[in-house]
Amino acid sequence: MARRVIPVEVRERFFVLVCAGWSLGAAARAVGVASSTAGRWWRSSGLVETVMEVGRRGGLAGSPPPVVSGGADAGGGRRRRLLTGEDRCQIAVGLRCGLSYAEIGAMLGRDRSVVWREVQRNRGRDGSYVAPVAHRAAFERRRRPKRFKLQDNPGLCRQIEEWMDQGWSPRLIAMVLAEDHPVGSRDRVCHETIYQALYVQARGRLRADLHTQLSLKRRRRKPRTTPRAGSARLYAEAFTISQRPAEVADRAVPGHWEGDLILGAGNRSAIGTLIERTTRFTLLLHLPQRHDAATVAAAMIREMQHLPEHLRRSLTWDRGRELACYSDIQLALNMPVYFCDPHSPWQRGSNENTNRLLRFWFHRGTNLATHTRNDLHRIAATLNNRPRPTLNLQTPAQALDQLLANPAAAPPRCYHR
Repeated sequence: MARRVIPVEVRERFFVLVCAGWSLGAAARAVGVASSTAGRWWRSSGLVETVMEVGRRGGLAGSPPPVVSGGADAGGGRRRRLLTGEDRCQIAVGLRCGLSYAEIGAMLGRDRSVVWREVQRNRGRDGSYVAPVAHRAAFERRRRPKRFKLQDNPGLCRQIEEWMDQGWSPRLIAMVLAEDHPVGSRDRVCHETIYQALYVQARGRLRADLHTQLSLKRRRRKPRTTPRAGSARLYAEAFTISQRPAEVADRAVPGHWEGDLILGAGNRSAIGTLIERTTRFTLLLHLPQRHDAATVAAAMIREMQHLPEHLRRSLTWDRGRELACYSDIQLALNMPVYFCDPHSPWQRGSNENTNRLLRFWFHRGTNLATHTRNDLHRIAATLNNRPRPTLNLQTPAQALDQLLANPAAAPPRCYHR
């Protein structure tokens, strides 16, 4: 039996009726299609319970702006900034006719980028662009105040709280939600929405104490400050970061590490951190008694000597006194050590970011000497098995396993004085 072909005009008439306030069933009966077909059309439009706001009597809460006739110049004066309903109808016709964005823009008297952005914002999940739905979606998007997603979604709030209790950042949570849920889903929020729920009153239903799970545990946001001016050189005979090979900067070559210390209460206890730049794989140095130069060097050699040679290419460290024995490290590991410029922590960006993540377990103002070596191995394994946005949600452990399984893919070592 041949499948019935429904004209495009019937589908557009259905969307016009729904956007005017008709129910899906009433609109389906009016255009003569089955309710299942109408539901499938509406789901493919991408506007299920996100853009459309249904009133108590089944109608829409508010109505879109009227369609301005005349296209480019409605009143003969300066062109309106916003696209009209008629503009969107012309865009839909142009797309069905196979016109390019530039051709449609010339027809409307607009730049092609305007047409491209309009189609990207308001097309359905199946890729189709329907003028009435796009016009209604644009209108609802401009409405103020907007509905806050976390106010009416307790299930999503519980999921966010569970991930944050495991040390996940709001940005990582937002990326995982975007990966798991389609565009337009109520279970998809950006990281700024989560931050507002934590810091802005009445912006969500997350736990009041959830800000303590953030890396800095702040009760309120603080503006960023500029670093202080530089200080005297502490390592006159050492390699500087300007001497580092160019292959380190683009992260294409594995085996280049960044390191620093996480300090405890009164700077009397510390834990060493080593981050591989390509995979973000983390090693933690156990420093239970002291963290002077000799102790740090011995702990680093102990942890890194088991790595393959192609994963020991270089180390970048801050200008702290704890690495005064850097020559011993270079000799034992056959690995050059480079030092950042004074007061330039951003030159070790991967290490700085990972140290903030580690503060979830190593709280500021606590005695870090209470953590055993097994504790450090467990925490490092937990972090190395967490999805990382910089790795397209791959884990550092998975990325490192790929390098260990294929060492021949790594370029030759570069070591110079």
